[in-house]
Amino acid sequence: MPDYIPNVRLRAWRNENRLTRAEMADRINATPVGIAECLTCDEERVRRWEAGEVRWPRTPYRLALTQLTGMEPEMLGFSQNKHTGSGLIEARVIPADALRAEADLYGTMELAQQLQASDVGAGTLEALAEAVDLLCRAYPVVLAGTLRDRTQKRLAQINHLLAGRLTLDQHRELLVITGWLTALLGCVHYDLGEREEAETARRAAFEMGRQVGHGELMGWAHEMSAWFALVEGRYEDVVTAARMGQAVAGTSSAMVQLTLQEARGLARIGDRREADRALTRGAEVLGSLPIPDHQDHHFVFDHAKWVFYAATCYTWLADDDRAEEHARETIQMHTRPDGTSNAPMRVADAHIDLGIVHARRGDLDAAVQEGMAAFDIDRRSLSDLVNRAGDLDRVLRQRYRREALASEFHDRLVVARRALLTRNVELLD
Repeated sequence: MPDYIPNVRLRAWRNENRLTRAEMADRINATPVGIAECLTCDEERVRRWEAGEVRWPRTPYRLALTQLTGMEPEMLGFSQNKHTGSGLIEARVIPADALRAEADLYGTMELAQQLQASDVGAGTLEALAEAVDLLCRAYPVVLAGTLRDRTQKRLAQINHLLAGRLTLDQHRELLVITGWLTALLGCVHYDLGEREEAETARRAAFEMGRQVGHGELMGWAHEMSAWFALVEGRYEDVVTAARMGQAVAGTSSAMVQLTLQEARGLARIGDRREADRALTRGAEVLGSLPIPDHQDHHFVFDHAKWVFYAATCYTWLADDDRAEEHARETIQMHTRPDGTSNAPMRVADAHIDLGIVHARRGDLDAAVQEGMAAFDIDRRSLSDLVNRAGDLDRVLRQRYRREALASEFHDRLVVARRALLTRNVELLD
């Protein structure tokens, strides 16, 4: 488990003053520091403070908290140490190690013998479930082609087991395991630009979830549909798919992800009121879930992701102050002391959000600097970056069409698009 220690002192102060989290957030924003710094504290931020997910708030928040409570941050239960000086949220196991661990697991003689048997024991199912978890945890950083090949190989091995002698319970468990692996394969296919294969895998994962009545698996299949629609610019479909998923997902990571996909679709449409409501619902469900053991698991909603999604929603809604606040926090949370990132895709997107904010405020230099920073980050999915960078490029071309810096960024985007197209053609060949 991540070593989050609840901040009981802060929660006690809030309870003693009979404030809800939302009321406390409003008072922080209304302090002299909050007004001067244009702070955008909200209920979710207070919840993360109290849960111990943020041990050392940024300077403006520390000052605002002191003004509000009359107490120094340390007296309120905050602490600064090597883990929190940068605010970094770090996974317990490096994803690349997870891929090696999965290979080691499949390489054991015991599992190899079990895979050849026609009967499936409890040990086999546990080992398979663990292997699938490891592959899902490798998703954030492992090259998509490598992960696709490994996932397809494991699916072929598991399909062999499905053809063997199974009890009803074993068959159900194996279908769930296969469903998660198929959903992962669909995500990887989509990252590689293999749209038809991705949709086929998504539908198969949903069907497996439906057969065994697994609401969260069905919910993630709907979430994939919402994600595809978002990338493809079908924003009404994003909202529809997200709401369909929420009807079956239950209180789970899938439910949080679905509400935030709904928020993103609504933000793209420009429905500020409903987007805010969806963000709030997502924060409420997230607050009811335990801190996950492995935050790098693709089908687990880690608590830092809410901030990341909110940044993009606020950017699309042109709520620049809140967009900047959440984008900067995303970068802070995921940047190691040596400057590398444990979530490169999120950090790159956050730089794009900041670039758009700067562009709208009239700071072309800062806008292009943030956009170029996004391209400089080593991330596994070029298609996502090209899609988001297009948002910044449109703003730059609208406002600074004749400026050399805007043209320079546009040329960098064109190069990235060509690289993506070339890669997809090579994959087809």
